[in-house]
Parts: sequence; C-alpha cells; structure tokens
Amino acid sequence: MSKRYSAEQLQQFASALFKRAGLDAERAGVMARVFLEADLLGFTTHGMNRVASNLQWLLDGDSRREGEPQVLADRGNCFNWDAEFLPGPWVLTRAIEQALERLPEHGVVTATIRRSQHIACLAAYLPQVVEAGYVAILTCSTPAENTVSPQGARDPLFSANPLAFAAPAGDYPLLFDISMSVTAGGYVSRAKREGRKLPQQCLKDSEGRLSDDPAAFIDGGSILPVGGAEHGYKGAALSAMLEVLSMALGGYGRGDAESARDDEANSVFLQIIDPAAFGARADFLRQTLALCNLWEGVRSYGDAPVRVPGQRAWAARAQQLRDGVELYPSIVQDLQPWAEKLQVALPIPLEA
Repeated sequence: MSKRYSAEQLQQFASALFKRAGLDAERAGVMARVFLEADLLGFTTHGMNRVASNLQWLLDGDSRREGEPQVLADRGNCFNWDAEFLPGPWVLTRAIEQALERLPEHGVVTATIRRSQHIACLAAYLPQVVEAGYVAILTCSTPAENTVSPQGARDPLFSANPLAFAAPAGDYPLLFDISMSVTAGGYVSRAKREGRKLPQQCLKDSEGRLSDDPAAFIDGGSILPVGGAEHGYKGAALSAMLEVLSMALGGYGRGDAESARDDEANSVFLQIIDPAAFGARADFLRQTLALCNLWEGVRSYGDAPVRVPGQRAWAARAQQLRDGVELYPSIVQDLQPWAEKLQVALPIPLEA
C-alpha cells in the first residue's frame, strides 16, 4: 500500500541527496522541486522515481555538476542552447526563467536545447508558467533512443517524444503531458519489474507481432505509436513533427553520428506565449473557460464524468500539497540504498 509523505520533507530529502552527489544548494533545490512536482500532479514514473538515475549520472560523470549552457544563437525572442549534459531539470528550468523574463517584451519566446540530460516529466515545468497567466508548449526527443516503431514497421525508429501543454482557464488549467506512443517506456519497465502484462497489446515483438508482454519490448521489440495498430500513422507523423521541432531546430540529432552515444540526453523545444500579446487577457480566459465548461457538460456514456485534461492533475496537486504526497511503493524502495550511501535520512511517512 502506498504511503503519504510531507511535500516539504520530500523536497528537503531529494535536495539533500543531490547536494551529497555534488550539486550546489540552488541546483539541488531545483532538481528536487521538479521531481516532486511530477508526483504532485500524478506522473509517478517520471518524478521522484527518476531521482536515483539522476544521482547515478552525477556520480558517474554523465551529468555535469557545474557550468552554464553554451549559447549557440540568441535573437531575444528565440534562443538555442547546448547544455553539454547539464542536469535536465536544472537547465530547462533556467531556460523557462529566461523565457519568462523576456516575455513582457516579446510576447512569444521560443527556445531549443540540445544535449540536455534527461528532463523527466514535462508537466512538472508547467505550473509556474500557467500560474503566471501564460500558455506553454514543451516537447522533447532523444536522439540516441529508438523505441517507437512507425506504422507498418518492425523496427523502432522514434523516441517516445512527449508533448506537454498548459493554458490558464478557470479553477484548473487545461494541462496535459502525453507521449507519441500508446504507452510510455516507464510503464513498460514497471510492468516488467512487477511481472504483469500490459492492459492491451501496445507493443510489437522483434518480428512485428502485437503483444501485451513487456518482455517483447525488452527483447528487441517496440512500442506502438499513438493510434495503435490501425491508425499509428497519425502518431508517427506527430513523432516526426516533434523531432523536427526539438532536434532539427536545435541543429543536433539523428543526423549526427555522435548523438547515438548520448544515452538519455534530450533535445528540447519550449515555447511560452503571453495571451495579452494578442488581445485582452479577459477575452482569452473567456474562451478557455467556456471550452472547459462545455467539455465538462458533455454527456458521459459511463458512470464516471467526462474528464477534462488538467482537471484531475490539478486537484491531485492541491490535495497532495495539503494531505501529503502518495509515492508509488517502489520509489522509496529504490531510494533507500541511496539514502544509506549518501547518509541522508529517509522521510518519515505521515500517519494515516
């Protein structure tokens, strides 16, 4: 059974681990905040679950502990950085801060980042943007990764290529974080670890046969693109678009032989939009609120109400900040050896 933990304690715990792994206090705090935010929103495979891998990258030297990104291009309203394997959550947070600073002047700010260490959960970066009243589009791809097969293909080609979006509305924002594959690699790995099948045939084995067995993917198979076996051409097309935005605009990716050695390093595309640059903010909010209200009001064909993207995640975030964060059971199990190794006390669960 999952236990709940104080959000503040989890933040302090993760920050202390990253400081022991060699990050300064500011960078450690940013890393901890991003991973915690993912769990607050309910994205349990890419939040605190990713702390262990990031600690390993720091200790092994795969992530740079110090330094700044290299500025490759900067026109004010758009910029391109080479992160040179700086920790993903920290360098992307820096890029968002830069974009927010420039937004009053430019209205729309777009950025690309190459060779960022894995940025984890994209949705975790969006609350600060949407709470400031702005719209955010964020996507990433992984040049060294081939996990998702195009429609009709046996071989994997694309990475999972997640896409996140957030826009202010009413009591909750429109917010989503979805990959261009039917399921995410994190869920496949979790099912494999727990010895269970996936809920549907969203994988292909190495011969192209559909499967719900995680072993089919681990043993040289692939994940189906969005749209599945019948309509996966749609997901493959979207995957290509997102790789153009993140890799091609950033000027580095599958066309570079050295990118195959980049492991989980990401190419990132970020765009932040100020609705007030296009007209009255009240007009924008009237439209987004109407959309959410209409969406909530459509008839359901089941017992559960129709869910608007962002509604559940925003409610979960508020509840977990108030009542404690419910961590997936294996997360604390995986962090315990790191707590012992780095001599940081594990957080104490809240009383039920």
